Amino acid sequence: MTTLIRCAWSGADPLYVKYHDEEWGVPLKGDDSALFERICLEGAQAGLSWITILRKRENYRAAFDGFDPAVVARYDEAKVAELLANAGIVRNRLKIASTINNAQKFLEVQREFGSFSDYLWGYVDGQPIHNHWQSLSEIPAETELSKRISKDLQKRGFKFVGSTICYAMMQATGLVNDHTIDCFRHAEIAQMG
Repeated sequence: MTTLIRCAWSGADPLYVKYHDEEWGVPLKGDDSALFERICLEGAQAGLSWITILRKRENYRAAFDGFDPAVVARYDEAKVAELLANAGIVRNRLKIASTINNAQKFLEVQREFGSFSDYLWGYVDGQPIHNHWQSLSEIPAETELSKRISKDLQKRGFKFVGSTICYAMMQATGLVNDHTIDCFRHAEIAQMG
């Protein structure tokens, strides 16, 4: 029986392993709600570990109406108070406010580009960047492209979208394939486009 080799960061936590094996790095195109969720969760993760956010993900989905940007964009102070009282999410006023703000900006991007997916994937001409890292230590925290995306999102009024957060989003949504070359998912993701 062969043991699958995974990226070193995936560890042994079943939730983390499932996320690594089924979701991380898979090109996410054409699903703006899923992309909005990733932006929100990456922003919520700032200063925390990703596993913390993964464990709260279902709570986030319930609390933020399935990450429907049109609904989130209309949240009022009563909804903010409700979210601040919700122990199932990270109760940080700035992060909650940024999610509402980002929903509004997300809708503006959709109106301008037809979809957020078209906007985001336009940075890589619709094709993922396939890196060939041998070890976790080689993978950067940010790149020139993540800096460019971050700068543009910030210019558009998005919050919690620094270049490191943008690079994590690029990895999560498959704009870049950062599975290490020994990981079984590297070749599988490369076949996806």
